Amino acid sequence: MTYLSKYRNIGIFAHVDAGKTTTTERILKLTGKIHKLGETHDGSSTMDFMEQEAERGITIQSAATSCFWNDHRLNVIDTPGHVDFTIEVYRSLKVLDGGIGVFCGTSGVEPQSETNWRYANDSEVARLIFINKLDRIGSNFFRVLDQIRNILGAKPLPMVLPIGSEDQFKGVVELLTRKAWIWDDSGQPEAYHLEDVPEDMKELVEKYRAELIETAVEQDDEVMEAYLEGKEPDIATLKRCIRKGTIAMDFFPAYCGSAFKNKGMQLVLNGVVEFLPAPDEVKPQPEVDLEGNETGKFAIVTPDAPLRALAFKIMDDQYGALTFIRVYSGKLAKGDTILNTFTSKTERIGRIVEMSADDRIERDSAQAGDIVALVGMKNVQTGHTLCDPKDPATLEPMVFPDPVISIAVSPKDKGASEKLGEAIAKMVREDPSFYVETDTETGETILKGMGELHLDIKVDILKRTYKVEVEVGAPQVAYRETITKATTDSYTHKKQSGGSGQYAKIDYTIEPGEMGTGFSFESKVVGGNVPREYWPAVEKGFKLSKEKGTLAGYPMMDFKVTLLDGGFHAVDSSSIAFEIAAKSAYRQTIPKCAPQLMEPIMKVDVFTPEAHVGDVIGDLNRRRGMIKAQDNTPTGVRVKADAPLSEMFGYIGDLRTMTSGRGQFSMEFSHYSPCPRNISEAIIAKAAAAKAAADAAR
Repeated sequence: MTYLSKYRNIGIFAHVDAGKTTTTERILKLTGKIHKLGETHDGSSTMDFMEQEAERGITIQSAATSCFWNDHRLNVIDTPGHVDFTIEVYRSLKVLDGGIGVFCGTSGVEPQSETNWRYANDSEVARLIFINKLDRIGSNFFRVLDQIRNILGAKPLPMVLPIGSEDQFKGVVELLTRKAWIWDDSGQPEAYHLEDVPEDMKELVEKYRAELIETAVEQDDEVMEAYLEGKEPDIATLKRCIRKGTIAMDFFPAYCGSAFKNKGMQLVLNGVVEFLPAPDEVKPQPEVDLEGNETGKFAIVTPDAPLRALAFKIMDDQYGALTFIRVYSGKLAKGDTILNTFTSKTERIGRIVEMSADDRIERDSAQAGDIVALVGMKNVQTGHTLCDPKDPATLEPMVFPDPVISIAVSPKDKGASEKLGEAIAKMVREDPSFYVETDTETGETILKGMGELHLDIKVDILKRTYKVEVEVGAPQVAYRETITKATTDSYTHKKQSGGSGQYAKIDYTIEPGEMGTGFSFESKVVGGNVPREYWPAVEKGFKLSKEKGTLAGYPMMDFKVTLLDGGFHAVDSSSIAFEIAAKSAYRQTIPKCAPQLMEPIMKVDVFTPEAHVGDVIGDLNRRRGMIKAQDNTPTGVRVKADAPLSEMFGYIGDLRTMTSGRGQFSMEFSHYSPCPRNISEAIIAKAAAAKAAADAAR
């Protein structure tokens, strides 16, 4: 077993095309994990092993591997950069102790860099910064450092300075040792030599080295006092101070190089080992009860504590279901019985494997700090806690965003319905941001996801992996309904048809809630007119009804029901009678509360060359977009706007036409906003027509 101090669980994350997967490939080559380099652009990289990843040159699902550097075990996860797959970044960061944020030397801080950095801040993950692609025309290490300070509000701590720029980039100066690492043009990572700092860089190196030391010594009062008295700390002391500040996220050590040309990677790996935390150096995971409230206990990272592990990813391949887990405390071995606290069921561990992208290495056991995969777990899903049955506990679960876009699919071949159902069930288990439901009116299968690309990939996986050809309907927007005024009302449910009848009377108020509060219920009944045992039935009736609004059948959001009074019958009243009364009351009263249709508004971030800014802004205005900001960058302009999702379908094609193929954009859900009346009326009319057609078909 490897000692915990020798473990590093790290993730590599960045904007699309900043070079994450290439960086991971270079790490695997340097650590001896692979012997032939694969490239993202020609579809042969080790970590992008899905057909769709190889074709599109993007990472879709996070991939895990393990390797060794300087006697340390590195568990590495390469994550996607595209905004539609941020769920993969979020759940990977949730189980990691450290990360490498990769930034492109020319593009700098891009929209998705901000989202990923925010996720890493939320998960309190210590990071190194790697500024990549310094061999590209227009790259500038110092400009990207400024963007990290100004846009991300982070404090980068340069550990190296580049030697040469663009096509003249040949190596880096390590500031602590004042040594220049120079690579030749063979492209081999080992083809470097050390020499003294180039004469024309000495002044710059001393300036940045002094800043590095001043920042580091702030972590230790004694070292700082000695430094102020003129005694420079030795390198071991400086590294100890830098490690302390990195783990506390006071600053982020910054490196640079060219992953593609194999320049600068050794120093990044040294930085991972020297400055990123071991599993037992990060804040332990809080344990919660079944309601999600913290118990005050923590999963202390040690093999000697009771087992606590979090399932963070499910993956199906030709050999069966794989459940990726991060072991926080304790240990587990083949043949052990573990408890899933979410299902309250025990499962026996058959096989434990260590993953290297899509290769598996069998293991007999795993311990605190390990990231491994279990084979054949039946009832485990993403976010479930696995623990010792004799000492149960739940770790803080993961929270996933609701989907904002849907498409209807139906099998081209009628006999493929069962195959489609099985395939979709597997895909839903793998991806918590992917939902499926059946439209009760039309019988269609509705797929819901985070964006057009997300659903496009899902349809592609159905076709290629599961061999199910489907007809795909036009994308649909996930509208919501809400109410705008409070109404107090009463409803009596009576049914008498021989034998015992049904009776329930409720007096209640339905009122708008604060934005984002969802559904809430309160009872103010006094005197037993509605006995306490029937209150949950009333709440359940309203809660089930809210899935279908009265305007166009979309889910109802942000409202509160208060039960004021009512009546019951000693013989005829029951929970089911009060539940039916609540459902009927919902249908009776919601139309009186001035219901309103709400549409999803997306945060849109568009990059365009300066010459096309006017066209882009004009087009966003036509799409009912609200321009929020306009930032000049060295290579163009970033336009930030809020725009309704319904107006953004097919936007990438229009943007490319407007900008001669040079425009890019990223989009993520922001909030719900009231629909304009003309659009609302059209949607309601369409929903009514669809319902009438479905009724007629019956």
